[in-house]
Amino acid sequence: MRIKVINPNTTAAMTAEIDESAQKAKEPGTEVVTVNPPQGPVSIEGYYDEHVAAVQVLGEVLRERDKFDAYVIACFGDPGLEGVREITDAPAVGICQAALQLASTLAPRFSILTVIPRVTVDIHRRVEEYGFSRFLASTRTTNLAVTEFSSNRQAGEKALLEAGRKAIIEDGAEALVLGCAGMAGLDKRMEQDLGVPVIDGVAAAVKIAESLVRLGKKTSKISSYKYPEKKEFTGMEKIWQP
Repeated sequence: MRIKVINPNTTAAMTAEIDESAQKAKEPGTEVVTVNPPQGPVSIEGYYDEHVAAVQVLGEVLRERDKFDAYVIACFGDPGLEGVREITDAPAVGICQAALQLASTLAPRFSILTVIPRVTVDIHRRVEEYGFSRFLASTRTTNLAVTEFSSNRQAGEKALLEAGRKAIIEDGAEALVLGCAGMAGLDKRMEQDLGVPVIDGVAAAVKIAESLVRLGKKTSKISSYKYPEKKEFTGMEKIWQP
């Protein structure tokens, strides 16, 4: 089994941290290949970043289509996820959707810990879209930029612990979701300190992707995620043509 994990931003240090989390989560015999696109934003912290990154995610799938059994989108906004599900029948898993699914099975109420305040509206939109609003106790921000979790892991962990304690004590959270791929790998130590389940979306998505492949499941092509309608994409490379 081969799983391609795509970090939609271009920060190589974050890609390495995502890869470390994915490699620890995978089963023996599963090959995980973690990449980031050569072009695009160094971090994703708003709608513009997300839309630009989504195109790069699609390119990463199109350039190596049929070489992987599943794909993981390693950004909490799940950029490009629906498009990926159209262009391949291999399972495509976003770390946001995966993390919410796992958290909802472990606790009746969870909080999401994320980066700067501007991303909270988009996170709440995703939570509602995926059907997990009734589980959400709160969204707590750390006021740290995405790249700060790679450049200063100690400060990032400290900020997450502080936000996590407030979510548990003040908001009634019984589990925590790490709301950024840059936080990958910080879940275990946080669980020890805070005493509640902490979900790393990268690890969660890899496990779900593995399970879908082992069960022999493919993305439904009957309607919503069927392959794109055939038409000309003017001025674009051949790989972009449906």
